[in-house]
Amino acid sequence: MGDRLRAVRGATTVEKNEKEAILDASAELLQALTEKNGLTVGDLAAVIFTVTPDLTAAFPAEAARVRLGWHAVPLLCVQEAAVQGALPFCVRVLLLAEFPAERQPAPVYLRQAISLRPDWAEKE
Repeated sequence: MGDRLRAVRGATTVEKNEKEAILDASAELLQALTEKNGLTVGDLAAVIFTVTPDLTAAFPAEAARVRLGWHAVPLLCVQEAAVQGALPFCVRVLLLAEFPAERQPAPVYLRQAISLRPDWAEKE
């Protein structure tokens, strides 16, 4: 069986609306997603990021391009819906990649974003 295009989700939070905090958290999330799923940059088809309205200091895609070298991967950043009571300072990602047909994508939720999907969180 060949590879198939699949999607995998992830999310993390940052402590404050500062460029370095956003880039650090975004790079950490992307590295965790690719490592956990055994992906290389060549497997990636596209990455869509969302940020909550309180994060305005940087684009998370900058972490992918500058820190991880994902220059050939299409990257898109959009603002998450401003829902009252939503988790603040949150970066979410939808990563589209070629996965071996027999492998299920494994999501990654870090920091305070674990509260979004505790059922998918890593057990320590």
